[in-house]
Amino acid sequence: MLSNKNIIVTGSSSGIGLSITKTLLKNKANVIGVSRRTPNFSNKNYQHIGFDLSKIETEYDKLGNFIKDKPIHGLISNAGTGKLASLENFSPKQISEFINLNLNSHIIITRLLLPNFKVNNNGFLIYIGSEASYRVGKYGSIYSACKFGLRGFVKSIRIETSSNNIKVTQINPGMVKTPFYNNLKISPGIEYDEYIEPNDISDVIIDVLKMRTGTVIDEINLTSQKKIITFKRKK
Repeated sequence: MLSNKNIIVTGSSSGIGLSITKTLLKNKANVIGVSRRTPNFSNKNYQHIGFDLSKIETEYDKLGNFIKDKPIHGLISNAGTGKLASLENFSPKQISEFINLNLNSHIIITRLLLPNFKVNNNGFLIYIGSEASYRVGKYGSIYSACKFGLRGFVKSIRIETSSNNIKVTQINPGMVKTPFYNNLKISPGIEYDEYIEPNDISDVIIDVLKMRTGTVIDEINLTSQKKIITFKRKK
């Protein structure tokens, strides 16, 4: 199914992206990982591009030049970060960089790949969203704006590419047990049924890719069995 397919994974160095990368490699895909940091593993079928997605506009040509002679079969657009705070606690520069990473990078990398996907009449686009794509919370104005925007973008692109045999799916996980929460004031619960594992998302992606030609899973929402949020104590 995935043997020798060239797949781009953004945010591949840790958390969900790293889990996705390793699962794809186990399924014999070739992975091109895009992230600022180099992941702490090696595999002959893995190539890494050091790339700051918060500066996607200025580094766009770098990625384009890297893949111009390489057939790309799919994109798993995963990169993102989180910060929960009142709007006035973000500087204009922080807002711009946050939106670049959490929304614009998904759009611009899709723009890079879409022409060839349309010409080849084939390809897939999988976006890792969030439960914040459809549910808002306190102190999440910028994050929710990005995730709501991503969901609208994905819905439109799905319609635009439906006649080109391009599969488009968005996966919206709840709280996943990853370093994503290291710098936040909240985290998932500690019991096994109070969080999502990164591998849960990787497994879902493989299921999505196994669907027969002509059938597309539009959107998947993943939640833990129990909705527990842990608030961290101030040190």
